[in-house]
Formats: sequence, C-alpha cells, structure tokens
Amino acid sequence: MKIEISTDQDRLDVAMIHAFLANDSYWVPGISRSSVEKCIKHSFCFGVYAGGRQIGFARVVTDFVRFAHLLDVFVLPEFRGRGIAKLLMENILAHPELQTIVRYTLGTQDAHGLYARYGFTPPVNPERQMELLRPQNPPAPAAALHSRCDKVTRKN
Repeated sequence: MKIEISTDQDRLDVAMIHAFLANDSYWVPGISRSSVEKCIKHSFCFGVYAGGRQIGFARVVTDFVRFAHLLDVFVLPEFRGRGIAKLLMENILAHPELQTIVRYTLGTQDAHGLYARYGFTPPVNPERQMELLRPQNPPAPAAALHSRCDKVTRKN
C-alpha cells in the first residue's frame, strides 16, 4: 500500500475528518462541521492518503518560527497498526516550513508512546506552564462583547 502525505488543503476530505472527530474522537465529540472547517482554515494541515482515499489527518497551529501545537492526529481504525501514524509524525517534524520550531506541544490521553519516540516528554518546567479552560458554552454574540468592552474605561 502506497501512502502519500500532503499539506494541500484542497485535497482534504472534510466530511471524513468531521465524521471522525465528531463521532470517534475522545477530544472533540460532537464538534460541528463548521467548527472543523474553521480549524482547518486556520491550521497547517497534513492529510494521509492511500489509493486516493484520505485515511489520516493531523493539524499544526503554529507561528512558523518558534512554536507549534499538534492537534487532531488520527489514522482511521482500519488502517492502524501499519506504521502510518509514525510516517505522519516523521513528515510533520521534517517539513521544511517547520524546521525553525523549537517548541512543540500537544495533548494526548492514549498515545504517549507514539509521541515519546519523537522526543516528546512531559514539560521540563511544568511550574511555568499554564492553561485557561473555558466552559464549552457558545460564546456571547460579538455585539454583546463589544458593548461590554466599550463600557470599560481606562485610567492612567
């Protein structure tokens, strides 16, 4: 089986990506199609193909200089166990556009072994790491946010 990995967003099978993320992932169950489309639009994406069919995916959120966060990495279940995720990781880390990246981050519940073989470890200084977790409620309409911001005045 010949595997091809491409960063051409026009080739992505958005319906397949959405179906997997919404129905089979533990990290974004129920995610909407429009949210997946927006994520893809604002990410550096990698599609994995066999026989012209997309069988895997990963995306990187990056500044293309120093930082990158790896997300939504998956290979369809019927293609697992063949080294495809390893090939995908090798292609991501070797991609010419990502060669200046000094810090990659990611989150995983069950693939620590995969990522460890590429040098991923727990944070060296976890006391320096922080995160902000927001509830999964829909955001307030933009007009409401702007009106609240307009009421805030700054004192010098």
